[in-house]
Amino acid sequence: MNILVIGSGGREHALVWKLRQSPQVKTIFCAPGNAGIEQLATLVQLQTTDVKGLLKFAKEKKIDLTVVGSEQPLVEGLVDTFEEYGLKVFGPSKTAAQLEGSKVFSKDFMTRHRIPTAQYRNFAATAYDEAKNYINTFDSPMVVKADGLAAGKGVIICKDRQEALVALDDIVLHRAFGNAGNRIVVEEFLVGEEASIFILTDGERFVTLPSAQDHKRILDGDLGKNTGGMGAYAPAPIVTEEILQRVIREVVRPTLDGMKHEGSPYRGCLYIGLMMTADGPKVLEYNCRFGDPETQVVVPLIDGDLAEIFLSIAEHRLDPSKVKMHQATAVCVVMVSQGYPDEYQSGKQILGLENIKMEDGVVVFHAGTRKDGGKIVTSGGRVLGVTAIGFNDELDQTIRNAYRAVEKITFDGAYYRSDIGKKALKYLHTTKQSNKQ
Repeated sequence: MNILVIGSGGREHALVWKLRQSPQVKTIFCAPGNAGIEQLATLVQLQTTDVKGLLKFAKEKKIDLTVVGSEQPLVEGLVDTFEEYGLKVFGPSKTAAQLEGSKVFSKDFMTRHRIPTAQYRNFAATAYDEAKNYINTFDSPMVVKADGLAAGKGVIICKDRQEALVALDDIVLHRAFGNAGNRIVVEEFLVGEEASIFILTDGERFVTLPSAQDHKRILDGDLGKNTGGMGAYAPAPIVTEEILQRVIREVVRPTLDGMKHEGSPYRGCLYIGLMMTADGPKVLEYNCRFGDPETQVVVPLIDGDLAEIFLSIAEHRLDPSKVKMHQATAVCVVMVSQGYPDEYQSGKQILGLENIKMEDGVVVFHAGTRKDGGKIVTSGGRVLGVTAIGFNDELDQTIRNAYRAVEKITFDGAYYRSDIGKKALKYLHTTKQSNKQ
């Protein structure tokens, strides 16, 4: 099987790494890829949104399956174009990808299908005064969101009205997110702990992958600015079996049934971002693809042939009974460039990668890297995802393994959080105490 993976981050490196383990896979191409992916696949100098170029390449190379990692090409309709030419592709259609591509669509969809989420109102940018008046009715924190894709930066958490009005001005008047801010969502701030659930589905049948928990804030203790993700771990003990079944009943099935009923059956990976509130799990957001860095801890826990799973979804014949999971834990610590998520320098040489061995239960997924002669250097804000996988270890040991590996890698200005996964330990310790009693 010849496979084309579209994307260039840690998520795509994790997918290529797992796909490479399939006995069915002959060749993997990745567009545009990074220095880590280049060790496993042939890089293609095409951008993720160059649909015509990617289609031409897929036809010329007789690609058997295309796997779309990033959201922009999905929202722009790459899957529809490929399928029109008879090519098999893993990912949702353009209309189904609206679940991520339009926050207004997703919030209204959840309302139509009674899926639990935060209270909200939508406004066109031209209804600036109406949105301002609505914000002034809040006596509590709120969230202001640009409707469209904004590279993960279009969601602004505001502790009071003043911050919300500033956010409104940034989106509507100053056009901080361009056309993504043509419509906005103002919603209540949900209190609780976040978790993520990934669903693999062919539009009819589905499987749930191990739950995960991302760490968005730049500083320890969930302080500082929001980022694309400073690390993750799986499974997340806050998602008990009881909660998972409730999410399936109240969120997953209504979402898949709703999309099918509305004429846009969802196929591919559906990421569901949840807030565990006092009233139960509520949906914060949908993503129409694997999340990053959660992919780096969830994909290694899949026990089986990922290429076959993706192909069965593309061919609408998923058999959930054949998708198994390892009984294991995984922790990913993201190493970032100094200054991230604001301005940062790139081109810093990365040292110590040769010290990390999969035999020790650790794999390094590259996010923002490139080759510079014989060196590997930084090329992004999020640089590496150092991931420990514990098949026989409990989560606390897997955390230690991840940080031991992180300490072996250096580059000028490297920064990482020191508390990835630690918030899970209180649940595990509680469970142990209950078992003893």
